[in-house]
Amino acid sequence: MLLTLVERLARFMAILGGLVLTVLIALTCVSVLGRGLNTLGHSDFLKSISESAANALISTGVGPVSGDFELLEAGISFTIFAFLPICQLRRGHATVDIFATGFPRWLNRFLETFWEVLLSALIIVITWRLFIGMEDKMRYNETTFLLQFPIWWAYALSFSAALIASVVAVYCAAARLLELFTGRRYTPEAEGGVH
Repeated sequence: MLLTLVERLARFMAILGGLVLTVLIALTCVSVLGRGLNTLGHSDFLKSISESAANALISTGVGPVSGDFELLEAGISFTIFAFLPICQLRRGHATVDIFATGFPRWLNRFLETFWEVLLSALIIVITWRLFIGMEDKMRYNETTFLLQFPIWWAYALSFSAALIASVVAVYCAAARLLELFTGRRYTPEAEGGVH
């Protein structure tokens, strides 16, 4: 029952992160296309072919999306934390197991549990620091340079996703500890069926 709830939460965050990432990709494409068309309109090449076409292109106001970098920074930080819960739950993190293949199974299970607990603690520390950073940005009323939106909004988005990642991480650490001591499974299979 708890695993189902945690898995649904992790999947929801992954879908939300995917939607935000899709919007950010579209925004980047539109901005790059606008920047390219603006450069073309101001180029000597287009002016030599047709001065009126160059002026018409420039007069449309085509150009990069204002504040695209600011939106990209805020959105990417959110998506990283939005994908973290499903990655944590499915053990999708990169691992190096050159020596582990020669270890006994009990030692590998212990090491997997140890690293799960350590990574969960790290995610909690990052979440805590995001909260502290968000409070600081709120206190000093910092805004972005171009769009002038409060920087704490980006911190709040990342913090909310990191908070969910922390919940999933705590579940994963507790489940791995239970698995170590009981031998029963409380987490889904790892991605790719390894382990």
